[in-house]
Amino acid sequence: MRRSVLFLLVTAALVCLPLSNALAFHDQGVAYCAGCHTMHNTNGNGALIDTTGAGYDYLLKFSNATDLCLSCHATSRGAVWAASPTAPGNERGPGNFAFLLEDNINDGHNGATSPILGHRAGHTVISPSRGTVADLLNPVSPGGNYPAASLGCTSCHDPHGNANYRLLYGAGDHAEAGNFNYTMAAPVAEGLGFGTTSNPVFETVDNHVAYKSGMSGWCANCHGNFHQNSTQHRHPSGVTMSTAIRNIYNTYNGTIDQNGGNAATAYIPQVAFEDPDMTIAWTAGPDVDSRVSCITCHRAHATSGQNSGRWDFNITVYEEDGVESNSWVMPQPGNYGNDNQRSLCNKCHNKDKNDHNAF
Repeated sequence: MRRSVLFLLVTAALVCLPLSNALAFHDQGVAYCAGCHTMHNTNGNGALIDTTGAGYDYLLKFSNATDLCLSCHATSRGAVWAASPTAPGNERGPGNFAFLLEDNINDGHNGATSPILGHRAGHTVISPSRGTVADLLNPVSPGGNYPAASLGCTSCHDPHGNANYRLLYGAGDHAEAGNFNYTMAAPVAEGLGFGTTSNPVFETVDNHVAYKSGMSGWCANCHGNFHQNSTQHRHPSGVTMSTAIRNIYNTYNGTIDQNGGNAATAYIPQVAFEDPDMTIAWTAGPDVDSRVSCITCHRAHATSGQNSGRWDFNITVYEEDGVESNSWVMPQPGNYGNDNQRSLCNKCHNKDKNDHNAF
């Protein structure tokens, strides 16, 4: 009898504990409500959270949902916002919002005198605490109609939890941010774990986000016109890679070794693709089921290249990266290491084949 009572007491105590890790906090259940919301605009010590006394929308503890998300996820638990855009730390897959703070990301010709501001680095989430505002160029999402003035973490991620990859909204979901209805399903993927402070997890050729299917379709929720390839000259996305493209991907091993690739080890996360059999340890190049996708060329958050590029689209060779702009130099694929490495468009198209003896 005593053992039964003790078991019930211990179980009750565990249920009542705050859910401190991100998985338990968000994952498909009743989250720790007071972790994000306040009933009376006060912190645990009774002091006003908003000193004007007015409080914040949705009884949030921060002035908007993005700042609230960043209170846990900025430099830990995903590390999506580095302390400095010139020291973003190791890449984990989606890029880093800190690049939105750059004063120039243009490493093209005369880039120093023709700056491209950081709001072009990726998705311009609005964070009062970090000084980012709505996109200065696009009032709505390119190719769609999502309002830039409402863009934040909860435009894409459901803060209350769901069964989708990274809590992304899916078909039939409604995002309060932007008052937006999703019509396309959430993608299927497997992400990297958080690791620990002493042993962080980061992207490598054999430890990376595993994109399985649906990413291009999901991006089309906000960028739909970019998928009308039958009527506009757009790069194909969400389609199976052709035999010719697969062969180039598997053969190309960098500008200085263009024919030395091995299909078993051809994968590089800088030029990702989707495959239903993809795993985080996948190292092979594409097969008959592999698809080119939005994530082949872009990361989800932001990079030090324009438009969330997985590589800098404005440079000719890698030695130019960061020179004109003084911005972060994106790492090359590990086995490509050469200052004369050309654009990674060549991983699928190899238009630098006539340069193989030039360096």
